[in-house]
Amino acid sequence: MTAFRTSTMRADRAWLAALALAGGTALALAAPTAALAHVGASSDSTAPGGRAVVTFSVPHGCEGSPTRVVTIDIPEAIPAVTPTINPLWTVEKVMVPLDEPIETEYETLTERVGQVVYTAIDAPLQDGYRDTFELQLTLPEGEAGERIEFPTTQTCEVGTATWAGEDAPSVTLTDAVAADEHGAADAHADGAAEHGDEGSTELASSSTAVAAAPGDDLVARILGALGLVAGTAALTLALVRRKGATS
Repeated sequence: MTAFRTSTMRADRAWLAALALAGGTALALAAPTAALAHVGASSDSTAPGGRAVVTFSVPHGCEGSPTRVVTIDIPEAIPAVTPTINPLWTVEKVMVPLDEPIETEYETLTERVGQVVYTAIDAPLQDGYRDTFELQLTLPEGEAGERIEFPTTQTCEVGTATWAGEDAPSVTLTDAVAADEHGAADAHADGAAEHGDEGSTELASSSTAVAAAPGDDLVARILGALGLVAGTAALTLALVRRKGATS
């Protein structure tokens, strides 16, 4: 009987160790998976044809190499873009000719913004640190559920990372109603400019960045939950086997 109990206890320990190892592995994988999160985009409006401020989040470098340049491709359906100044980066609008002129309320456009390029002024963005870039624009007309993609390229000290196709930062149009002709984003920007309210601008940028952050660690949370489930299963199995052995 003693030999049977000893054998059972050893089996219990083996199962417990195996399940605990599985849970620990899941938790250990959570951090590096979160670190490899894609460059993403969030928007303060998703209404077709509405004014919006789209925020692009760069959460990591190129396999550990710091980011020197961030190039955002602008869809043809968005001819005009107003980039937000980032004090750590220079910004350039790369213009491309239009196949046909576009009449707007204020002017006739013969070229559009093809890319917005942010370049680090002094030190590049180190891997493991995050920065954001804001573009004010008018979203194209379209159906709810349509995905507006902004292919983005990180040029790093060593190598590049291109986010395109399914991995491209994007905004999905919804049935939201567009603001008035000036737009809520314009009203905020104009008010900050009139009053020199730099603090308000920084607060808006910070709020948008916080809104974008949860997507970066979604996989980490899932893996963490799996680790918790594995640990709970291991404890339950050990208790059941121990009860069976004593009975």
